[in-house]
Amino acid sequence: MVRAVYSLVLYLLSPIIFFHLWSRGLKNKSYRGRLAERLGFYHGQLKPHSLVIHCASVGEIMAARPLINKLLSEIPNQTLTITCNTPSGSEQAAKLFGNSIQHIYLPLDFPGSVARFLKKLQPKALVILETELWPNLIIKSKQRQLPVLVINARLSAKSLSKYQLFTSLSQELMGSISSLAGHSEEDIRRFKQLGLSDAMAIATGSIKFDIRITEQARKNGETLKTQLADYDFVWVAGSTHPKEHEQVLEAHRQLIKNSNSLLIIAPRHMEQFKPVAELLSESKIAFAERSKNNLDGQSILLADSIGEMMTFYGAADCAFIGGSLIERGGHNPLEAAACAIPVITGPSYYNFAQIYPQLIDNKGCVEVDSAMALGQQLKLLASQPEHALKQGQSALEIVKQNQGALDKTFKLILQFLS
Repeated sequence: MVRAVYSLVLYLLSPIIFFHLWSRGLKNKSYRGRLAERLGFYHGQLKPHSLVIHCASVGEIMAARPLINKLLSEIPNQTLTITCNTPSGSEQAAKLFGNSIQHIYLPLDFPGSVARFLKKLQPKALVILETELWPNLIIKSKQRQLPVLVINARLSAKSLSKYQLFTSLSQELMGSISSLAGHSEEDIRRFKQLGLSDAMAIATGSIKFDIRITEQARKNGETLKTQLADYDFVWVAGSTHPKEHEQVLEAHRQLIKNSNSLLIIAPRHMEQFKPVAELLSESKIAFAERSKNNLDGQSILLADSIGEMMTFYGAADCAFIGGSLIERGGHNPLEAAACAIPVITGPSYYNFAQIYPQLIDNKGCVEVDSAMALGQQLKLLASQPEHALKQGQSALEIVKQNQGALDKTFKLILQFLS
């Protein structure tokens, strides 16, 4: 009954959902493309009986990259279908994996759309990264006796309280999951509070720690670092959001008063590239754009490109991870940590509550609470390069200490494929 009400509400909200996609298409035309896929209609041939791996957007695809590569290498005869929700995720999947995978959008969670999706693909198993728990998708998969695995799962106390508002739907959802691999025992405990059984739960750690910096990414970082040799200090502001771009810019203003420093600002969403460019123009600080390859001594580089974060981190002396100076819950700091550079975060990092405390305790990350504090921390790191190197090594230590979830997750998937 509750799921029927949920589906009815979705149908009633459908005009708003499609208006949202259309309005985002004003800034990014890709949101207007392939709309039929959002309803479970897919053109052309799709190979059936594939292993479906759902990664919401770019961050999840990057986190799943080592796992997907391992699956492609170890079981080459098994077709993989990667689904996502965003154009940037779609672009990243195509860039990383090309024709070695099938790629489509996951349909919206309307019952009919989900039914068409499952009928068209007839998947062997559905693997969902993190907490993309769509009730109709998961429950209908269970009804078709399709294994549903949730991997790299995390559940904050805030998210738990929201799910608990809909107890019966949450219990049906948890009862439809074949296996859940969580970040930590704390995450597992929260999922059990929603109704997940002991037999379906295992704490594997996070596959995000199992980062493999490719030789190409390393070379790209070194090449860019050489090109930036004239700067005293280079820092990246990665995955920044509106109302945070301004704070990053203010911190950079403080920094360049006393040093020849470069800020590489990488907005979280590509539709923010233009607004950030406008903000930078209004600031009267000279800036370059990565897409134009026009860096020539300016103090800011707008990273208006996709899939280059490892290159930027590899060339930088420090990284601030966005979504944290606003109430957004933070973003993944481990790519920066894997490059052995110091990490800075704001106070909002509840989405990565198992990761940031470890980095902070090991002195690989520093928490700041304002643009002024961010600027002061940057000035400290810029003036003490040996301290910055030590802090970067401390961040890298945490990455190495927590690796191993990838192999556990891979073996779990194999159990259900066999």
